[in-house]
Amino acid sequence: MPDKLAAIVEEFASAPRDVVLEMLLEYSDAVAPLPAEFAEHAGMEQVPECQTPFFLKAEVTAQRTVQLYFDCPPEAPTTRAFAGILSEGLDGAGVDEVLAVPNDLYQRMGLAAAISPLRVRGGTAILARMKRQVSESQALDH
Repeated sequence: MPDKLAAIVEEFASAPRDVVLEMLLEYSDAVAPLPAEFAEHAGMEQVPECQTPFFLKAEVTAQRTVQLYFDCPPEAPTTRAFAGILSEGLDGAGVDEVLAVPNDLYQRMGLAAAISPLRVRGGTAILARMKRQVSESQALDH
């Protein structure tokens, strides 16, 4: 796991339970606006496990780093926070680092105790689809 993401996981895991939700919501602002090339979610994948319309695109660069693009309405701050955490922790990371992120990331952060299981399942689906896109991109390059 990249150092940036490991630090975020540790920050959440060690935080008092009563501030975890507040910390999570701070990450909802970390989602960058979509570039024009993804207008109307062109080339992006929807994550149907999310209760909210959520779209993502993971691109692998020639340098084998990952660029992430997410779109989720501002009215869904918890789901946007998942995207913000992944953006902060993984954007620009190496392919192997991204693929090595544990599938139980949100449980390791202690979020299962702070938010509903449905939301954790949505966040886990976002991570799984992102990793799958990176993996498929790698397979095309070989």
